[in-house]
Amino acid sequence: MPDTPAASALPLDHGTLQLAALRALALARQRGASGADAEASASVGQSVTVRLGEVETVEYNRDKALTISVYFGQRRGNASTSDLSDASILRTVDAACAIARHTAPDDAAGLPEAELLYRGEAPDLDLFHPWGLAVEQAIAIAREAEDAARSVDARITNSEGATVSSWDSDFVFVNSLGFVGGFPSSRASIGCGVIATQGDAMQRDYWYSSERDAARLESAVAVGRRAGQRAVRRLGARRVATAEVPVLFEASVAGSLIGHFVSAASGSSLYRRSSFLLDAAGTPVFSDIVDLDEDPFLRGGMGSGWFDAEGVATRARRVVEGGMLGGYFLSTYSARKLGLSTTGNAGGSHNLALRPGSLDFDALVRTMGRGLVVTELMGQGVNPVTGDYSRGAVGFWVEGGEIRYPVEEVTIAGNLRDMFRGIAAVGSDVLVRGARSTGSILVDRMTVAGD
Repeated sequence: MPDTPAASALPLDHGTLQLAALRALALARQRGASGADAEASASVGQSVTVRLGEVETVEYNRDKALTISVYFGQRRGNASTSDLSDASILRTVDAACAIARHTAPDDAAGLPEAELLYRGEAPDLDLFHPWGLAVEQAIAIAREAEDAARSVDARITNSEGATVSSWDSDFVFVNSLGFVGGFPSSRASIGCGVIATQGDAMQRDYWYSSERDAARLESAVAVGRRAGQRAVRRLGARRVATAEVPVLFEASVAGSLIGHFVSAASGSSLYRRSSFLLDAAGTPVFSDIVDLDEDPFLRGGMGSGWFDAEGVATRARRVVEGGMLGGYFLSTYSARKLGLSTTGNAGGSHNLALRPGSLDFDALVRTMGRGLVVTELMGQGVNPVTGDYSRGAVGFWVEGGEIRYPVEEVTIAGNLRDMFRGIAAVGSDVLVRGARSTGSILVDRMTVAGD
């Protein structure tokens, strides 16, 4: 079993959370609910920001919550509270029951099938590593990151600040089918952003590192230096003429393409018929070089867990193989709406990893020959129904297989169907951002709109 956080670290200990969730469940049964689930959680966090060497903000949170969902047949009601006293839990259950009684029946509503719930010993996924930083220590680390960024080049004249954050949480989820589960987790991060100046022109950029275990973070100096270097290299940026060229999404932004895929392949988009991937299972949606794996059991992963938000057992799988879509991301509700089975993805996807290729970033640049390297994206111009894609971008122009100069104020446009099928290469420069892991992605052709 994973370690349980000390009572002094969080507002409530694991046992108290379990008792609160089970009490809510018992009250729902007493009020005649045919089914119910409840989650009790507690978290504590700290965030410190330093700007130009001075402490700008110190934030501290200490939270607890309980959420209860009840079913009267196929009528569902939901309510939550941040007060876990007996009286408040009773009021919350009564509120959920009242909502359910006034809600129209929904054929897809209800708890998962009992045989799909996780049973057995809970594996240790290495998710809980409290950092235990004092505020003074966090300030010192933030200053170290910012100092490293500002010392990269004399042209770095201002700072957006450096932030050091830590967060610990614990939860217990229960339902009336006998499921009881939960586990503690941690997250730590160091981030820094700075501004470089050349004449009247200014450019900014940033870098960050985030891990379950602070011991695995990039050092504050490394984060700061990377932020400073990225800002300086953007100086002298210009626009380019409109053209149709290959586009190389740097690893730091390539994960956004995977995010668009997950959104389109998720049950809520599919049953609402608001996805360009309708009826796409078993068909080629990416180029044949693309393999995408989902691994809920990755040790220390941001998306790890042996059950989903409904208690359904998760499983490792290959979502895309040779470009073919093997399956969707479904909860119990969305699966029923589609006439399918849940994939254990209530609450989202788990640790998606795009299989890397053999080319590093420089080799990808040589391969593309002429085109645009994208290092940052702006705007939300993505139509999930049609797949049309149009976003502001900054990056670097490539000629003769070499980066020539930085680029700004351009728009890249295409359609996600064509972009996915047009992936020409995936880099070996793998970067993990949240629960997604990918190298840089080279798309064979997009419209770059500039002058």
